[in-house]
Amino acid sequence: MEQPNWKKLFVESNIPEKLTPLKEISRNLWWVWNTEARELFQYIDAEIWEECEHNPIVLLDEVNYQRFLELEKDEEFLFKMNHVSSLLHKYLDDRKVLKGPSVAYFSMEYGLHDSLKIFSGGLGILAGDYLKEASDSKVDLVGVGLLYRYGYFRQNISITGEQLSNYDAQQFSKIPVQPAYDADGNWIHVQVQYPGREISAQVWQVSIGSIKLFLLDADFEANSDEDRFVTHHLYGGDNENRLKQEMLLGLGGIRALKKLGYSMDIYHCNEGHAAMIGLERMADFVSEKGLTYPEAKEVVRVSTLFTTHTPVPAGHDSFYQDMFKHYMHEYPGKVGISWDEFCNLGKANPFEDHFNMSYLACNLSQGINGVSMLHGEVSKEVLSPLYEGFLPEELEVGYVTNGVHYATWAAKEWKEMHLKYFGRSFPENQLDFDLWEKIYKVPDEEIWNLKQSMRLKTIGYIKQRFTNTWIKRHENPKMISEVLGKLNPYALTIGFARRFATYKRAHLLFRNLDRLSKLVNDPARPVQFIFAGKAHPADKAGQDLIKYIVEISKRPEFIGKILFVQNYDMNLAKMMLQGVDIWMNTPTRPLEASGTSGEKGVMNGTIHFSVLDGWWVEGYKKDAGWALPQDNAYEINDLQDELDAETIYNIFEEEILPAFYDRNINGIPEKWVSYIKNTFAQVSPNFTTARMIRDYQDRFYKPQAERSARLIDKDYNLAKEIAKWKSGVSAVWDQIEVKNVQITDGITNVLKIGEVYPARVVVDIKGLKPEDLSVEMVITENGKDTRPTLIECLPFTVEKAEGQLITYKLDLNLMNAGAFGYAIRILPNHPELPHRQDFHHMKWVQ
Repeated sequence: MEQPNWKKLFVESNIPEKLTPLKEISRNLWWVWNTEARELFQYIDAEIWEECEHNPIVLLDEVNYQRFLELEKDEEFLFKMNHVSSLLHKYLDDRKVLKGPSVAYFSMEYGLHDSLKIFSGGLGILAGDYLKEASDSKVDLVGVGLLYRYGYFRQNISITGEQLSNYDAQQFSKIPVQPAYDADGNWIHVQVQYPGREISAQVWQVSIGSIKLFLLDADFEANSDEDRFVTHHLYGGDNENRLKQEMLLGLGGIRALKKLGYSMDIYHCNEGHAAMIGLERMADFVSEKGLTYPEAKEVVRVSTLFTTHTPVPAGHDSFYQDMFKHYMHEYPGKVGISWDEFCNLGKANPFEDHFNMSYLACNLSQGINGVSMLHGEVSKEVLSPLYEGFLPEELEVGYVTNGVHYATWAAKEWKEMHLKYFGRSFPENQLDFDLWEKIYKVPDEEIWNLKQSMRLKTIGYIKQRFTNTWIKRHENPKMISEVLGKLNPYALTIGFARRFATYKRAHLLFRNLDRLSKLVNDPARPVQFIFAGKAHPADKAGQDLIKYIVEISKRPEFIGKILFVQNYDMNLAKMMLQGVDIWMNTPTRPLEASGTSGEKGVMNGTIHFSVLDGWWVEGYKKDAGWALPQDNAYEINDLQDELDAETIYNIFEEEILPAFYDRNINGIPEKWVSYIKNTFAQVSPNFTTARMIRDYQDRFYKPQAERSARLIDKDYNLAKEIAKWKSGVSAVWDQIEVKNVQITDGITNVLKIGEVYPARVVVDIKGLKPEDLSVEMVITENGKDTRPTLIECLPFTVEKAEGQLITYKLDLNLMNAGAFGYAIRILPNHPELPHRQDFHHMKWVQ
């Protein structure tokens, strides 16, 4: 019998002309946070919408053409589609005039939607929310990142509880990216020099409302297989591949913006991954504007902001000097400096053998900030090696506490209630905190019924997702049935979902299994815990913790009461955050830089229970959540864990369960509802990205942009003046001599409160002006860790000048009793310095 001769037939997707607005809507991620747009796509085919994980581009590809013909005649659908299209166009039209300084935002990852897999966790979600809010708040901002072929991994849990990491290649035709073209219609490519070769990257564009995000992609035929791998995996490969990625992001990212025609006021480096933006910009100022290296450095610093998210020194990217030199040896010649001078940009001292990217970012940024009030203080300690001579508390390291994008994370049901009681203009007026207070006018029954319905919805979703995954891995059908039967949509439900790093302490709840069993198995007051989260593929301890929780969940006493749901993604996060009653977080203090998952919870009436760390230090209010103390009682981690676990059990038994299960005659837990109301009124408004982006504008963008404008005015005149002054001071700094120190009336012994003790320091200033130097007395006391802590800095004034000998005087008048330390130091002084660590020279008077 003859065999058929099979030939290929390609059928391209197509939709009727009447429905073409769907394509435009699907290509702008504005739909992600617009309820009507999401409902429009769901209406097309609800089943495919779920199967394609809410990716409208895939939806439009996979829906049968016959369905489109039906929709073409569906007047209700056409009305909805045209309405949503008009909403998008009005939204974009309203953002043709933008406000504030223009900002280029660089980040290694962006969490915008599950369909665009270029994020792994909190850092990416934060960056994605920030871009969405920049669009909503009409900020002139453009984003830059990398487009990963495989992104982060999809998590599967084996029948024995092992985490399995699966990497699915992204088909770029099925995600919301489009080639970025130059003015002549050419697809933009940029090149970055690697040892002995050049890597090329093509530039893609993502539309997020009015914001453009440009992503660099090396995975195409112009590059070798080795170099194509550079953009295969987020945080993938070895340390050398990380260096390649960071070169592509920093150096290539600036080159991409140049080709696209962008010249921004501020360059925002989100974590040290993007620190090389400063290097590329300095090289441009030297080669294109004729500036010297010191002048270019002044211009770059004033217009750069560095946000650090890492609370421990080991978390900052660094590279062995030999490998770093192998890749970057040509750079110093581009700006006219030596290799050692260049290398010191990434070191706290010349003898270190690593180049630290956070140190580079600090040295090339005027502004530095942590991501919560507490993290700002922690960052001063972490970065203090860079600023020898300054006490950590003196450092100009600010903070902007992270927030979350309300429109993305708040459930549709809560949004509708807020519109009803807060007013139709509420989404545009989230910064009017008085509006949030109107939650107190909402009847208790309405709030409780909504929260009950959200829990029902979430438990239904969890059951479905759980069933699908357990059947796929061939779990015992009897156990599946038992779990489904015991998951209770009316029980107090606690969510714990995040990256499974050991410092997050997901194990804390399991310190006393007998007590936990008693807690979850009380028939009168049932409790259930839902866990989710991924461990890094190289983090064996984190993976073991997941396995342990899965094993615990299968014990007879915990079946259906403890549940681990695999493949934590944005959709699962939304469902959990919106539907659980409590969001738990138990990090080791002070290792939670900020944390944002709990902030998403409080936008949904989900009450937070956490260690006073990260954002919760600022967010916690009595009767609007629960907290473990901020300070450790024990230095030994195991003892602290034991204490914290016991405290958690006690809070559940004595406070949480009574508040949730004590009901009034109408079945309403009045105290619990009051906690929900307090959460909305007193906590939520402080943690939106609207507040966050306003803080960045006020604390960093606007002040730096104003100073930058002065430095670059009239052919960079002020930048050149400051660079020249610094050069002059540096040239004689080591020659400056202290000729005499007079501390009268026994200052080294006992002083009396209220009496004046004159002090004088005579300095040979070696050709400088008296005002070029600042002399001050630093008063300290020893803290509990014996490290001196700053009390105050008392400035000397110029008393007289005799040629090059300048006498500086201080009338010391101390008003507090106690034992103190003091020392006198000399620093450079110039009215145009933004802060003293901007020009790091210091001389202690011996």
